[in-house]
Amino acid sequence: METYPVETIDLDKAIEFQFKLVDLIHRHFTGEEFLQGGDFGITPNLGKPKYTKKVEKVLAEFFGVEDCALVRGAGTGAIRNVMNVEMESGDKILIHDAPIYSTTDVIVKSMGLEPIIIDFNDFSTYNGELIKNTNFCLIQHSRQKIQDKYDLGKVISKLKEINKDIFILIDDNYVVMKAEKIGVQLGGNASAFSLFKLLGPEGIGCVVGDKEVIEKIEKMNYSGGSQVQGYEAMEALRSLVYAPVMLAIQKKVGNEVVERINKGEVKGVRSAFIANAQSRVILVEFEEPIAKEVLKYSNLLGTAPYPIGAESRYEVTAMFYRVSGTFLKTDPRLGDYMIRINPMRAGANTIMRILEEAVDKALK
Repeated sequence: METYPVETIDLDKAIEFQFKLVDLIHRHFTGEEFLQGGDFGITPNLGKPKYTKKVEKVLAEFFGVEDCALVRGAGTGAIRNVMNVEMESGDKILIHDAPIYSTTDVIVKSMGLEPIIIDFNDFSTYNGELIKNTNFCLIQHSRQKIQDKYDLGKVISKLKEINKDIFILIDDNYVVMKAEKIGVQLGGNASAFSLFKLLGPEGIGCVVGDKEVIEKIEKMNYSGGSQVQGYEAMEALRSLVYAPVMLAIQKKVGNEVVERINKGEVKGVRSAFIANAQSRVILVEFEEPIAKEVLKYSNLLGTAPYPIGAESRYEVTAMFYRVSGTFLKTDPRLGDYMIRINPMRAGANTIMRILEEAVDKALK
């Protein structure tokens, strides 16, 4: 099986990301300010906590965009905020020909949007008239199905070439601090993602992009209870500093595990490969339909049996889990023959030991 994972940065580039973010912290905070926990409430003439605004400025500059808004509802909340301010009930939305992420599908249906479907993988199938008559496009940076291979930057460029006024929102969940550039840096109007997936506090999402859309989001979330408080913003920023290097190490471990499996180190495993499903993970294919048994035994051997926030601060042990729901919709057979492994903070030797023992037990 051939996969086309999103290209991600190596450890050296991840260190550059860390240093860049910390340099911006120096530029936007005094030493004493950064040692504080953060403030609360709607600051007059600002409409939000001062520290939240400072963190937003750091993130906007890090991603090279006009503005940033921290929002509630994690990644889904970030996507919903953009769609709520840029679309009205009944509008058309351009999406990829693939199973749509479940929580995004809820937004589409609840807003009564009309999906216009094209295959982002194949420019020859792009219907120019449909694209010209659609004002909003949602693109998932990570893969929605195993066969996906589109280059995000080229897709954005092509769509803008056909309809220069189309608003393009990129769902950058699972890709931020892994890919060298996120969607808004590749020509999109806004990127939305979860900071919980980047070691941050629960429920905090982020939108980065054009100033106009950020101002609309801030206006919609004017109430005190809608604000991300200063202490939450500070916690998210401090945590984000450690995400790039952690994710680069995770990538390195994943590559080693795939190489060792494909050299035949584990009996009963047909193959392994890297894929974005949704995170960058190892997909392990078995010779027999033992996937569910392997998951049962690997749990007893200490692996996480399900995700919390996809690489959140709480996920330390390697995760052995079923393949993603969107992948299963594409091929239900995968549920019996394949699992995904996310190394999290574990090393390759740990993953190989547990996989070998779990497969051995499942085959008996």
